[in-house]
Amino acid sequence: MIRHVTLFAWIPEATDEQKQRVATELMTLPPLLSGLRAFHIGPDAGIIEGNFDFAVVADFDDADSYLGYRNHPAHRVIIEQVTTPIAKERVSVQYEI
Repeated sequence: MIRHVTLFAWIPEATDEQKQRVATELMTLPPLLSGLRAFHIGPDAGIIEGNFDFAVVADFDDADSYLGYRNHPAHRVIIEQVTTPIAKERVSVQYEI
């Protein structure tokens, strides 16, 4: 299995509405994806200052399933129209579990 983790830091000007739209739009993806085993998203819990603002953690059957998610047209639209406009920083990793 492949675990995909992405962390976002939002620009200071990002509104609560924009941040909520990220979560809303991302949650439309799971029914569209084959090979997806688990999909968790959410804002930082605010326990430690300086963390990233938002996380996506997804488990896939294999690398091909992950690549299907990464390249899915609906995902690409979310990246271009929803996350990129408010992202100050993004980091990502994929690893085998």
